Amino acid sequence: MRTRSLTTLLATTALWALLAGPALAAKGGEGLYGKTNDKVITNFGFGLMVFFVVLVVGLSVAQSLLEKRKQRK
Repeated sequence: MRTRSLTTLLATTALWALLAGPALAAKGGEGLYGKTNDKVITNFGFGLMVFFVVLVVGLSVAQSLLEKRKQRK
């Protein structure tokens, strides 16, 4: 059973690796967004940083509210 699972996993990984090259090479390797430059990459990086800051603050506030609710009972 374990050998069959490992063989299936390796075959699936190999198939994905073989199909990834042509998929990434479509349209001159531009990808879904299109042509990118330094400004696009920088703005994406800033957006990613803002997302994680908002995520951490939001989850911390939620945890604080749940802790206060737990202490009231």
